[in-house]
Amino acid sequence: MKVISACLVGCQCRYDGDDNLIREFQEMVEKGEAVFVCPEQLGGLSTPRPPAQIVGGTGEDVLDGKAKVVTDQGEDVTAEFVKGAEQALKMAQLVGAQEAILKERSPSCGSSVIYDGSFSGAKMPGDGVTSALLRRHGIAVYSEETFGKDR
Repeated sequence: MKVISACLVGCQCRYDGDDNLIREFQEMVEKGEAVFVCPEQLGGLSTPRPPAQIVGGTGEDVLDGKAKVVTDQGEDVTAEFVKGAEQALKMAQLVGAQEAILKERSPSCGSSVIYDGSFSGAKMPGDGVTSALLRRHGIAVYSEETFGKDR
């Protein structure tokens, strides 16, 4: 069983109200091989919502209280991102998921690259809040770009 970012299976839950549909992942859900989650919605954020980035570090740093998640309007949404990550973890554990396929570059779901917090489009190595929490609990995390390539 796998957990997949809801935007990757066609749910219009991205910050801008769009999706990132990849048919292969949608089929995994249809076959009962995966469940989907949107940590940002699970954390209580609306769709659409202002874009957010991790400021001062990575998802690991957010979980450790050393960084925060902030919108482009300056609103601190760290609590919502942490809550959403906790709920995504709970869902993964409930279905016995051993793997997650999450949206790269997202402040929740990025698994190897995230935006650097400057809202300039610049990226840096690191993981999102949900990716970091899932990994801490032994769940392998892949992006839509790497799933199947590095397994």
